[in-house]
Amino acid sequence: MECTSKSLRVVYGDYTLGVHGEDFDYIFSYAQGGLESLVKNGFEWLYRSPKPTFWRALTDNDRGSMFHIKSGSWLAADMFVCCKDVEVITDGVSQGKPCAPDNNKYGRDMFADEITIKYVYETVTNPVTTVTVTYSVTCDGKINVNVSYKGAKGLPELPVFGLRFIMPTLADKYMYEGLSGETYPDRMAGATRGVYEIDDLSLTPYLVPQDCGMRMNTDWVEVSRHTSLNNSRKENTVQTLRIEKGIDAFAFSCLPYTASEIENALHQEELPIARRTVLCIYGAVRGVGGIDSWGSDVEAAYHINAEEDITYSFVIC
Repeated sequence: MECTSKSLRVVYGDYTLGVHGEDFDYIFSYAQGGLESLVKNGFEWLYRSPKPTFWRALTDNDRGSMFHIKSGSWLAADMFVCCKDVEVITDGVSQGKPCAPDNNKYGRDMFADEITIKYVYETVTNPVTTVTVTYSVTCDGKINVNVSYKGAKGLPELPVFGLRFIMPTLADKYMYEGLSGETYPDRMAGATRGVYEIDDLSLTPYLVPQDCGMRMNTDWVEVSRHTSLNNSRKENTVQTLRIEKGIDAFAFSCLPYTASEIENALHQEELPIARRTVLCIYGAVRGVGGIDSWGSDVEAAYHINAEEDITYSFVIC
């Protein structure tokens, strides 16, 4: 849909930027360093601000090949990341970081055709590196997301690289167009392309909880929820959030736990009660190996070199 008028209403708050249109309301936070609220049709989709993710819960092969000893610093980077800079761009013109008191120069209701918010994050690794996440909102309510990792010499191999969304309640199901079943870069040969519906978000019942549920080469995914944390909301209808590929297909996982929550459980019964939805959209995923009963390293073609740049994009519809 083309924008024929300046239909985005923009509110320059003291520490937030509000972007509003027909049936959607977004709040971008300078203090939290990310998209703080994503409301469509009055329904909230965010419990925490999306942040870059670098870690997947260890697999049997990761443990057997001692990958966690070589690349364990990425777990700290996954848990702790610092937002170093924010830039707001209105219709191609940079506004800098218009927080208080600079935001006083704007009127109560400002309008634009496109709003872009750029967040720059710095990792806690040694050496440090940066990730830039850019959100571009158009008047139809779509958010074009570009995620860019800057490679740095001396960093160990990455387990994954992506953006993690945590939703307020457990999803009912998700549908996607891509490869059937659980797939990884070195486990795709037996998969069939199609549209699939998954109505069970529980982890694969391995003896020791570990990463699972990866879906490679995805064109789109739709997550459906009917529950909300809004006690005043009377409707109980199912709401759907759709994410589509940008230039290239993406990988994703949709689970009830973060990687660190899975990592903390040695047995299935030690996992917390499932009450959130953790949707990770990945631009790079390490293979799982399994060459000789989960001991040898993953083949070289399926490693992620942290010394090289990684860029990918997707669209929140």
